[in-house]
Amino acid sequence: MIAVNDKMPAGQLQELKDGEMLSHDTSELFANKKVVLFAVPGAFTPTCSAAHLPGYVVSADDLKAKGVAQIICLSVNDAFVMSAWGEAQNAEHIAMMADGDGSFTKALGLEMETGAFGGLRSQRYAMIIDNGVVTHLNIEKPKEFEVSKAEVILNAL
Repeated sequence: MIAVNDKMPAGQLQELKDGEMLSHDTSELFANKKVVLFAVPGAFTPTCSAAHLPGYVVSADDLKAKGVAQIICLSVNDAFVMSAWGEAQNAEHIAMMADGDGSFTKALGLEMETGAFGGLRSQRYAMIIDNGVVTHLNIEKPKEFEVSKAEVILNAL
């Protein structure tokens, strides 16, 4: 499992932006800047839609004021779903990234099997990445939402 002071693993993430499908190499995505990455078990799911993503939408300006160059929301969903969810949540300042096959989430060691809920999904977590290295990592316990909130990450910066 990824830990503080670890370099982010290599991988590809997809993003549908302005009608164009983009593929991001994570070595470039996290290089030479400070990034906040938070992950959710699924787009449009209750806690994710009611609290997790909205917290980052509201806190985006404050996070950027503390030197965060990019805020990324990650889920094991496809890029079309992530884009639609971002639009529904007014998340224009957040990069809505898809890990469609879960390979990046597995490389992080933060996957979970949810069975009939959706199969392979991501655990709920948030991290601060500085020039490709994890400097802060908060992983939620199952069915909890305490340590990956935007307010907690803002206070860690």
